[in-house]
Amino acid sequence: MSSIEATRQSAAPEAPGLAGNTPLPEVTAKSEHALSTWVTHSMIQCKRLLMVWMRDPATTIQTLVYPALTLLMFRVVLGKPITAATGMPSIYGQVAMITLVAAMSGAVVSALGFKREKATGLLGRFWTMPVHRAAGLTGRLLAEALRVLITTVFVIAVGYAVGFRFGQGPLAALALIGIPVLFGIGFAVLVTTLATITEGILLVSLIGTFNTLLMFFNSGFVPVFAYPTWLQDTVANQPMSCAIDAMKGLSYGGPVAEPLLKTLAWTLGLIIVFAYPAIRGYRRAAEA
Repeated sequence: MSSIEATRQSAAPEAPGLAGNTPLPEVTAKSEHALSTWVTHSMIQCKRLLMVWMRDPATTIQTLVYPALTLLMFRVVLGKPITAATGMPSIYGQVAMITLVAAMSGAVVSALGFKREKATGLLGRFWTMPVHRAAGLTGRLLAEALRVLITTVFVIAVGYAVGFRFGQGPLAALALIGIPVLFGIGFAVLVTTLATITEGILLVSLIGTFNTLLMFFNSGFVPVFAYPTWLQDTVANQPMSCAIDAMKGLSYGGPVAEPLLKTLAWTLGLIIVFAYPAIRGYRRAAEA
């Protein structure tokens, strides 16, 4: 061996893990079925959806502009007559009603986005990757909850400019903001189920009809006693009216416990009835 070759061998670094060197630490990959993986992947999916919605003008209009303009329209057209008829400022019922309507209308935009992801094969690609199976659905519901929260705060801010106030303290204010979010999650589970079994046009028609009926037959639009006697019990106990009455009690004052319990019952009922069909439908859409 020449002196040059000996010098090269002595100067060359030894490979990691050989004798005389510290072995590399073992890297243990987390299972895609682990609870921590589910949480992490759900947050990633949530962030992805929020970024998509932020870049979509239609979603921005549906989330912020449309609810604000609707509130102002109701305030101008029906504000004084309802206040004169009930003795309660109409803004308290209108703010509550618009936050719930926005939660339902925004769920349609989310459902159409879900169908686009199915058509383009994005859901299928996620399904074949080492991603927790439940993360896509839970991330979507989490993003929906955050969207409803943003819309609720924005609508309340617009309502505050025209007379809405929190008259029952900060804890009641936080509970009031949480009601549309809770309501929105239950409704999103329902819409997700419908999105997996209907076409886009039919989905919009079904949800649009359902939203219109709820919007014009609730205690936030006009007081329950203004409806025909045979319809009053139905109007008073439909999910939007329960949530609106609870929100009015938490802001202006009035009964809270009973309408809040009814709202919880409606939300849990929607989740219990439609959660499994939503999961099965989501899986079929991803596998297709």
